[in-house]
Amino acid sequence: MLSLIAASSLQFAQAPELPRMPPIERAPQITYLDRNGGLIGVRGGRYGPPVDIGKLPAHIPAAFVAIEDRRFYEHTGFDPRGIARAVVAGLSEGRATQGASTITQQLARNLFLTQERTLERKATELVYAVELERTYSKKQILGLYLSRVYFGAGAYGLEAAAQRYFNKPAAKLSIKEAAMLAGVLKSPTGYSPVDQPERCLERANLVLAAMVETGAITPAQRAKAAAQKPKVWKTPPAGPSQYFVDWVDGEVRRMVPKLTRDLVVETTLDQTMERAAGEAARSVTARYKAQAAEQAAIVAMDGSGRVRALVGGTDHAAAPYNRAVSARRQAGSAWKPFVYLTALEQGRTPETPVVDEPVTINGWTPSNYEVGSYLGPITLETALAKSVNTVAARLADEVGRPQVAATARRIGIASAVNTDPAMSLGTTLVSPLEMTQAYAAFSNGGARVQAYGIDRIRQGGTVIYQKRPPAAVQAIANPALSDLNRMLRTVMVSGTGGRAVVPGYELAGKTGTTSDYKDAWFCGYTGGFAACAWMGRDDARPMARISGATAPAEMWRSFMTTALKRVPAQAIPPGPPAPVPAPPVEVAAQADAPQPVQAPSPTEPPTD
Repeated sequence: MLSLIAASSLQFAQAPELPRMPPIERAPQITYLDRNGGLIGVRGGRYGPPVDIGKLPAHIPAAFVAIEDRRFYEHTGFDPRGIARAVVAGLSEGRATQGASTITQQLARNLFLTQERTLERKATELVYAVELERTYSKKQILGLYLSRVYFGAGAYGLEAAAQRYFNKPAAKLSIKEAAMLAGVLKSPTGYSPVDQPERCLERANLVLAAMVETGAITPAQRAKAAAQKPKVWKTPPAGPSQYFVDWVDGEVRRMVPKLTRDLVVETTLDQTMERAAGEAARSVTARYKAQAAEQAAIVAMDGSGRVRALVGGTDHAAAPYNRAVSARRQAGSAWKPFVYLTALEQGRTPETPVVDEPVTINGWTPSNYEVGSYLGPITLETALAKSVNTVAARLADEVGRPQVAATARRIGIASAVNTDPAMSLGTTLVSPLEMTQAYAAFSNGGARVQAYGIDRIRQGGTVIYQKRPPAAVQAIANPALSDLNRMLRTVMVSGTGGRAVVPGYELAGKTGTTSDYKDAWFCGYTGGFAACAWMGRDDARPMARISGATAPAEMWRSFMTTALKRVPAQAIPPGPPAPVPAPPVEVAAQADAPQPVQAPSPTEPPTD
């Protein structure tokens, strides 16, 4: 039987013509990189480009060849002895079995065929395997194979597996790590590095032994590798970044609607900040779970609008809805800086006296956080620091709620702004992204910014998009800006923002809580850097007395403790100098008739 199959196989391999293979197809992918060139995500087709074997250390392909097909470099696409074993087993069981396939046969099956176990499918697989060997080099076949095989946990291909389990490029895999991944292929669930670590290590030891037998490594290298304990990431290391990738992916699809080739997108994301944001959202929400906390979001950007971190939930795999971008929630008292800025622009100062007392506006009577508690005569600065609702409501009524709405839109709020009396306390529905965009104007000296996450897009070696430095548009002038920054610093020093303080840094910010505890916020900034943290529930049910001064402030501080070490330390800029009124100019009498004076054009309001 063995000699018959060997002879038939040889004759089959020498046949002058074989059925042509179907074309090898691969859907284009978009690869997303952080600001330092690190991989943060891939969108598009399931499979990446073929692995370049020449750029890998020799031990990596050797691990797969040793355990999967140690005669790979010798055969012409199939192993006659393996086929004989498969046929004998198939005859005894009345059906074809799956064993003894070479790497080339496995590739043929993955490229062109189904996983059904029939003799007809096996025969077609052999034909395609021979044709693959005729068409491509061994390195090309192995590279294509390693780009297609499944390693579990959603990782198709060697590069995706290396990033998923070890958070590193495939080219940097150690001997032990390569052996672990090679061992996974036998059963991605049964030998998972995450779910079956002991079985994974046992299988890796078998791979190491096979590598010694094939001469890929020495016994001493095997012993050293066996003693190593690589770090395996239980959850995807770039998991929090997937909210950001989802956001920019939508932008890329609009910019490049017909994807015909792979793209590489260089983004503004700082992956260290992103992980810190993800951990802060997850851990603080878990700590407040008993108080009905369910979800959280964090957005951070620099003073030019570059988004450095964007986390839209506590677990992207379990809940991919992007609360940082898509959710619209009431801002609570985090909205009040827009009210106070409007008042400061109309001539009030931090020392302007006000009274915290009951007030009714158009039949609506707001109450303070501590119901029935009033401070009496205070200053505007104290009113904002203590987040006094009665003062904010009366102030918005005095300066004009449409003017407050215009201020909010001018500095970055894109959502529709309501102008009923309660708007002063933050009843407008906004996203964490646009709130951060608005607070960024406080951080950078008063310039309006437009949040963005894409720096450059490459297709092959061609740059098809390059972000142009945004032109600065001054949206806030002095003395209003300096006065507001002073007041928001006081929030951190002696007001409701105490839990958000990071010692050693100049910080300013504002807490926000809706009246029924459905939403809680902390938005704050330092020089040239702003961030907002939100906490709530997807079902919009109330939390149990979670205010912006508690969980969101703690979440913001946890994130900023890392983020502040990665941004240039700078004071909050004061903004442009206050305009000095021009002295009157006397016009000398003229003999000729006076000419009409052209009035200056009115300033156009900024567009949303």
